[in-house]
Amino acid sequence: MPHRSRLSFTRLLIASLALLFVAGLGQSYAARYNVGSQNTTYADPYVPRPGTKPCVVTLFSNVAFDNFNPYNFNYTPPSDCTGPWQKVVFAADISVTKGIQYDRTANFWIGGANIYFGTTAEPSPQHGPYWHVESDLTDYSPLFTAAQNGQADIGNLVNDQYTGVIYASAKLFFYPIDSKLPAPKPFNVVLPMSAGPDGGTVTISPTNPQLAQTFTLPTNITGAYLDVYAQSQGSNDEFWYTCVPNNLTSELESCGNTAFREGEVTIDGQPAGVSPIYPWIFTGGIDPFLWFPLPGVQTLNFTPYRVNLTPFVGLLSNGQPHTVALSVFNAEDFSATATLLLNTDPNVSQVTGWITKNNLHANPSPKTTADIKNSNGDVTGTVSITSQRTFTIAGYAVTSAGMVTTKVNQSVNFSNQQGFIINNNEYMQSISQATDITSTTTQVAGGVTTKTFQQSSYPLVISITDLFNSNGTVNQITTAQQENYSNGNVQVGAHQVSAYTRDNVVSPTDNLLLTGQFQIISNSDQSSSQHYVYFDSTGKCYDLALAAANNKLTSFTYNCDNY
Repeated sequence: MPHRSRLSFTRLLIASLALLFVAGLGQSYAARYNVGSQNTTYADPYVPRPGTKPCVVTLFSNVAFDNFNPYNFNYTPPSDCTGPWQKVVFAADISVTKGIQYDRTANFWIGGANIYFGTTAEPSPQHGPYWHVESDLTDYSPLFTAAQNGQADIGNLVNDQYTGVIYASAKLFFYPIDSKLPAPKPFNVVLPMSAGPDGGTVTISPTNPQLAQTFTLPTNITGAYLDVYAQSQGSNDEFWYTCVPNNLTSELESCGNTAFREGEVTIDGQPAGVSPIYPWIFTGGIDPFLWFPLPGVQTLNFTPYRVNLTPFVGLLSNGQPHTVALSVFNAEDFSATATLLLNTDPNVSQVTGWITKNNLHANPSPKTTADIKNSNGDVTGTVSITSQRTFTIAGYAVTSAGMVTTKVNQSVNFSNQQGFIINNNEYMQSISQATDITSTTTQVAGGVTTKTFQQSSYPLVISITDLFNSNGTVNQITTAQQENYSNGNVQVGAHQVSAYTRDNVVSPTDNLLLTGQFQIISNSDQSSSQHYVYFDSTGKCYDLALAAANNKLTSFTYNCDNY
């Protein structure tokens, strides 16, 4: 892939910086990573904190989730840190007791807005995992200025068969302004799109094809963005990247609607943006032992996809109600929520403007090819689906600073190729999927041009082979590699003012022994690794690698941590 050469350069640069930051890190990492432990862990960095002393608000503590009833709590802003804040950090500690339990979806809300979305680790009869998650919520600062209702939802079935009880605690850390750091720039308005005033996801399906919310917005909007979560659910969509065309589902023993899903954003029915779907794999996915003790990319803590709606600010500021909606192409069962984030102009009561170009089509036009041969029940062949989207959305707004033009150029390219071998002795399915997104936003204000470039890639490679043994058992051999890569830069006039590169790769393999009814007997030859790399033009860097074997952590290796 094109970014490999850049990533190699990244690692060379980080290696050259490593000696600056290695001293003194061993003890802190040793506290976080316990070699020999089977406890759930990951290489992702925690949120960097300012030097100021935070005010801490406990949202809830040690709450048991053993049913499908959400836990309600009350949020009150910190009286000793009234804002503005340098940073707002969400942190949660979650655990599952020893036993048998599925992975469960977890989401937390304040004022109906989502502040955390993820899934849980699966326990075993011998081990109850526990883990810590963090995220930076500084952008959402206006949400935390008033007392509001909160809700925590980790729906969980506990009975004689599924015995794992989930416990969770969550806090918000409010850091006063640090004069040594650049001033934060949170959004001015935060508007939730959820199931109700206390939150909740909305199921997107053929019978309910949209998550939609109608707003009467401020009349002085200068920037608009939509943070989107779209989580695959259900038997047909949880493993959507393995699916095939509907006419081949029986022959290939797979789910339907093809292996392509895509989020579509509209404003008043007009196409407004695309939200690519990340192939999150939950800890029970494909083979639970693949993810012991290292879960997949973002499995425990999803990152939303941010859609830039700024070209529409002139329209959104006209004082009329506007409906923002999210749908998912080909969806049977997706769990969705979103948050609308607005910047406003404090020096004017009315922003005017309009859309000058929008060639985004309402729906993608994926192309499917299949070459399947069936000889007396022995099936071999390939199936592929591709989608290519290139579009421009541009608009202008008249603000207190004069006319501001914004143009978003984006391409979203998707491909999924699958190979099959199906006979009495084996079932083999190989998957090679790629989602590549390139975005350039050009904004001209006061004669100054600012260009923001971002490139993201979501490669996913999986091979699953079921070998049917003569004694009636089945060996399922699985290898996978899941990645989330991005790089970007900001250029003002002729000068680049910032740049970054981030890469997160998880690579597991396992040999699962099953009964003829596909019940787990044991596993062997398990190993996994994760490598998380980040660096930017300010000199910040982070390079941490984890390795595991036989369901236990075997090593951690850091090259630098100035994050």
